Amino acid sequence: MSRAFVNEDQAAAQASQPVERRVSDQPNYVTASGLAQLQQRVAELNALRNELMAQGERADKQRLADSERDLRYFSARVQSAQVVPAAHSTEKVQIGSRVTFVDENDQQHTVQLVGEDQADATRGLVNWGSPLGRALLGAGPGDEVLWRRPAGDQSIEVVSIEGEP
Repeated sequence: MSRAFVNEDQAAAQASQPVERRVSDQPNYVTASGLAQLQQRVAELNALRNELMAQGERADKQRLADSERDLRYFSARVQSAQVVPAAHSTEKVQIGSRVTFVDENDQQHTVQLVGEDQADATRGLVNWGSPLGRALLGAGPGDEVLWRRPAGDQSIEVVSIEGEP
């Protein structure tokens, strides 16, 4: 049937199914604060879903479908979360450590290794399973490690390590 003959009200009531969020294959290691953030996100999504369901037929169907998809994803992430012990070592980079390193251009950078869902490069929060995270994990002050980047490998030197803030 031609789209010209579809009832507009019926078309508006249907929501396209959003693409499911992909769950990575790496273990879901998280910091304690990362788990709290995941749990908070699930609570927010539950509240949004309940609010939309309460609106009945007036609810934004696409927004409801999107929130249900996100709720499935974040609920699964909470279930699979493996909280790592708080990072206290200043001798070895762990998940949760704040690491200062210098690159080949003598530029100094500070990042914190965190779980995948907590990562936010703009805030210096780096996924422990990313190329940079894997290069730093287990290194100590003064160690030179190879950061395997898509733009080309780079040698970096760990300057200092702090435990979780």
